[in-house]
Amino acid sequence: MIHDILLAIPWAFLLAISIGPGFFMLLETSITKGFKAAFTLDLGIVFSDIIFILIAYFATNQILSQLKDNPILYIVGGIIMSVYGLISYIQLKKKFNEKMEDDEEEDIQKNNYLGLFFKGVFLNIINIGVLGFWMMIIITHGPKLEMNPLRIFIFFTAILVFYLLIDIYKILLAKQLKHKLTPNNIYKIKRIISIVILIFGVFFILQGFFPKEKKMFTNKLLPEVSVAK
Repeated sequence: MIHDILLAIPWAFLLAISIGPGFFMLLETSITKGFKAAFTLDLGIVFSDIIFILIAYFATNQILSQLKDNPILYIVGGIIMSVYGLISYIQLKKKFNEKMEDDEEEDIQKNNYLGLFFKGVFLNIINIGVLGFWMMIIITHGPKLEMNPLRIFIFFTAILVFYLLIDIYKILLAKQLKHKLTPNNIYKIKRIISIVILIFGVFFILQGFFPKEKKMFTNKLLPEVSVAK
């Protein structure tokens, strides 16, 4: 059991430092809304990870391969992500132009935790790269764990627990910047996050339209690099 837990630590670290929409959104939420809000968002991300893990575990290898390489999933996920980023960017600009700085600061303190939780779920679910990441782990590490349900449970639980602990550390570090930011800077950060999400969406759409080029690119890199959480 100890060996399975130790085996999970590098994967948890990789998952926590991978750069993607969830990574930037987590830091932005910590800075603008505080620890509880960012932690709630992170719980939503972890919840969607659990869904992906269950899909990877219960599906057959053939289905896993079809899902992982299906360009339609990349296109649909990329479109959803791009539209979300674009709408967020437009809404932020309108909101900032309409409200005074005092109103903006007041809004920052009002946190819809249920909404933040589902926001985390949504951001992770539409990121098809995360599904590919969990599929890759279950395919490569399942045999090493002898496909033993208990060992697999301990292994994936350890990944998520260590991942959450590392994210808590990231949240606390980002939170230190909160008192140094003006409403105008917060607004700029949110717009940058929207642009980042839009860029990742376009990236996934291109992966869907050019699957051969994607395979050539990923074959030159380690599989872990493509997580982009």
